[in-house]
Amino acid sequence: MIFGFFLGKKKPKISKYIARPLIRFGIPLSVMGLLLKEGIDINLIKSAFLAFSLIGVLIVLINICPIFKCRFSNYTLQLAGLIGNTSFLGIPIAIALLPSTTINFTIGFDLGTTLFAWIFGPFFLQEKSQNKNIPNIQGLLNALINSPASRGIIGVLMAYLFQIDKILGNYLWIPARVVIALAIIIVGTRLGIITNQKVGFFDNNDEIKFTILLKIVILPIIVFLITKFLNFDFYQSSALILQAGTPTAISTILMAEAYDVKQKIASEILFTTTLISLLTIPLLKIFMNALN
Repeated sequence: MIFGFFLGKKKPKISKYIARPLIRFGIPLSVMGLLLKEGIDINLIKSAFLAFSLIGVLIVLINICPIFKCRFSNYTLQLAGLIGNTSFLGIPIAIALLPSTTINFTIGFDLGTTLFAWIFGPFFLQEKSQNKNIPNIQGLLNALINSPASRGIIGVLMAYLFQIDKILGNYLWIPARVVIALAIIIVGTRLGIITNQKVGFFDNNDEIKFTILLKIVILPIIVFLITKFLNFDFYQSSALILQAGTPTAISTILMAEAYDVKQKIASEILFTTTLISLLTIPLLKIFMNALN
């Protein structure tokens, strides 16, 4: 990721050309390879449901409790604190650090957060926006189609349909690991590109500090407690905790731009949480290993 950061600062156009085909084709192919190796099972559905329902419950809790509402006063802060970059950072990191048997938990969590973000995100944000003409369904469909996890699952279903799943699984397994490493580099390039923009980052530290704390620290702790209560094993818990500990998702900026709501704050939170996560994600892994 550090290499990607400096690449993004020095050669932003080159990194853009690399990122587009990697995100469009590389990550879905890697997800296909991993899923074909391990198979789709009920764990994917369980993880997606857990992520979707957890974010929903926390959104409701924040808005009905005055003590939370005053710290997360708008939906941009709330979504940024709960929706993580599970597709482009969470999945690669989980695959790099955990056994491939956890891929269904990892991808399920990504699908759950993606669904929530694009079903309810536009609804929440357009409440304060003058632009009422952007349909929620279109945003949801675009997000699902463009999600690497969704494309990978569609590819797996096609492989099963044409009965080529075993052949593809063997061929895609090795390139899948290479693509994952490249994806982490690309996330670094996005950070480098953001630092080149003269937008005065960190001007709103007081407003965003609770959102950063929620995304990086509190949400992983909540997921840890839930997995303990549900008696998940070590690797299943680790997969979900790492996904919960990812920095704020790029989709929060996309929605903020689309509805002209708190774009600068969304950018600051994305940038700050991504930088901090370079430290907190390894610490999360150390913490989980210590409890094993």
